[in-house]
Amino acid sequence: MPGERVRALRRNVFIYDLRDPSAQLGGLVLTRGITHANFYDMIDIVLVISSAYFLRDDNGETLPRDVQPLLPGNYFVVADGTVDINDRQVVARTRSYSTGTRLESFRNQVRERDGRCVVSKLESDGPIYGDWLGFEAAHIVPLACEQIWRGQGFGNLITIPPPPPRQQDTVNSVQNGLLLRAHLHQLFDSFYFSINPNDDYKIVYFQPDLDGIAGTFLDRRLLDDGHRPPDELFRWHFEQAVLTNMRGAGEPVFEHDFPPGSDMMGEIRDGPNATERMEFELFSRLGAHMILDH
Repeated sequence: MPGERVRALRRNVFIYDLRDPSAQLGGLVLTRGITHANFYDMIDIVLVISSAYFLRDDNGETLPRDVQPLLPGNYFVVADGTVDINDRQVVARTRSYSTGTRLESFRNQVRERDGRCVVSKLESDGPIYGDWLGFEAAHIVPLACEQIWRGQGFGNLITIPPPPPRQQDTVNSVQNGLLLRAHLHQLFDSFYFSINPNDDYKIVYFQPDLDGIAGTFLDRRLLDDGHRPPDELFRWHFEQAVLTNMRGAGEPVFEHDFPPGSDMMGEIRDGPNATERMEFELFSRLGAHMILDH
């Protein structure tokens, strides 16, 4: 089934514990812009290492934490302490616009603030002609993750809530949104790429980059805007993307294209991570109705 495809198929970087090189801990599809320092930061997310460590390459050379481009190959964690795979939960995410009806104010405020795709920098005709075809307002933290939103205290970071009477629905603040090209919205929601706030908001691809934007940076106009998203939201998405793509064999790539009349719930039930995905879908739809009804 399509949903059983794993993200490890295209990997050309592999991670091992030097003391047990037969067990692969994870890996990476190497794309443009990923440096040695970036790779160390990703290792810090994927693995829980109880002591200081460094990485060694196939030639036995120590990998420095610098801005040199990472090369394909095998990399070994050298540490005195324990090396374990991070078991932090990742969300079984589908596209944010398909997980329920969003507030119209969210869409309109994201359009007004950004005006163009903040990743590709492609300008939209929307601000002049009202034609937004091909551009979509994407949530950074998805609508269905209310428990995560509250547990992480993300709502406390929002200074621009939605307008009354739904000002408590902070997940739909403009500060949790980005304007993206429609196909980039799909890739963003699937964690194929993310934005690293710890490296000048670099665009990091974890699967092949067909648009040629890996290694570029988020729109500076957005970053200079007072309505911009908080770094904590970018960081959450980036950590989710690292875990989804690099940990172990990687998470499944879920089907997203359900034709009219198809048994979407049946396909989810019969596919990978069925319980998590079903809960995500049901919560999203029920949550959307609650938003609209109150």
